[in-house]
Amino acid sequence: SKAPFCRAIECVVTFTCPYSMQCGRPTLLPGQLQFLYDRLCFRCDVECPLIPFQGPDLIKKANGLHGFMNWPRNLLTDSGGFQMVSLVELSEVTEEGVRFRSPYDGEEILLSPEKSIEIQNALGSDIMMQLDDVVSSTVTGPRVEEAMYRSVRWLDRCIAANKRPDEQNLFAIIQGGLDPVLRTKCLEEMTQRDVPGFAIGGLSGGESKDQFWKMVSLSTDRLPREKPRYLMGVGYATDLVVCVALGFDMFDCVFPTRTAWGRRFGSALVPWGSLQLKNKQFAKDFRPIDENCDCPTCQRYSYLQGQDHTCALRSRESIIEQRFPQFVQDFMTTMYGSWERCPQWAVDALASVSISLERPPSKNPLDYSNACPLPSPSLPPLSSRD
Repeated sequence: SKAPFCRAIECVVTFTCPYSMQCGRPTLLPGQLQFLYDRLCFRCDVECPLIPFQGPDLIKKANGLHGFMNWPRNLLTDSGGFQMVSLVELSEVTEEGVRFRSPYDGEEILLSPEKSIEIQNALGSDIMMQLDDVVSSTVTGPRVEEAMYRSVRWLDRCIAANKRPDEQNLFAIIQGGLDPVLRTKCLEEMTQRDVPGFAIGGLSGGESKDQFWKMVSLSTDRLPREKPRYLMGVGYATDLVVCVALGFDMFDCVFPTRTAWGRRFGSALVPWGSLQLKNKQFAKDFRPIDENCDCPTCQRYSYLQGQDHTCALRSRESIIEQRFPQFVQDFMTTMYGSWERCPQWAVDALASVSISLERPPSKNPLDYSNACPLPSPSLPPLSSRD
């Protein structure tokens, strides 16, 4: 596979970023999040200047986001580029930047590459993302090429605007839609810039899984082996395992949190899929959601669990122990019952990195009760808060 251990033993960096909105992790206190071994927390910075009384100057006075959130570990802030897609009715994209109309008071705000970096410098995040021109993965035609070249130009403006290059890690975001020629061109351009890490954007937005994994694989084949690789917006368990095999280290997604919210979905993510906890059959079932899991929820309660954390933990553990292919086989067999039932796209993607699902799984594939926290990823020059 192209998993991190295969590149460098000191660079085992597979992890997921818990999603934070308005400087807080929904449903969890900071201490609980630390207990779950998360080394990095995700925060979308574009909302900061939009929310009344919560501008970057106020956050800066509180010793940055770390002080404001009382979060002693690493933080990642996004530039707000994704809001071009999610808030398309409220925004307009030009070469200058993105013009937003605040959903709070209707005020018009220009988010330029320089302004995005200014905000993130004030927030003091350990990893900050460039402002990129984002289009939906289902868009085709000249708009995709325009967005790709603009993202390259905006990266140069972000690099020039960064006032804290020795304290904060600025990641580039590769664009290009589903066009392999445009993706390759963007990869060639952006990897010429001296940035600490790279992200892949513009995927996981409605394209087929077959298109998805091929763009992922194309990207890892051309990204520097010694730098972190971040796949944005990916959070389904199968997708995480496959994309680790394809060579990605970092992921973020709102899916686990949204899925667990009781009043909306009330689902528990488990190694064999998901449990619909609102179903009547579970009303008087007091067993742990997963009897093999040692997370606080499964040890104390019977109504909430997030598999993405244990998925990332076991992925890292198997990479360190040099048994990642066996872990993938065990995971897929447990999730789908047998390798024959696995999605064909996943079978093809794993086969591309020489991981076959046809071999039998281990005798006790998902006994991770003795799993231990692993070291945080090494990002030059990440803070030593952890």
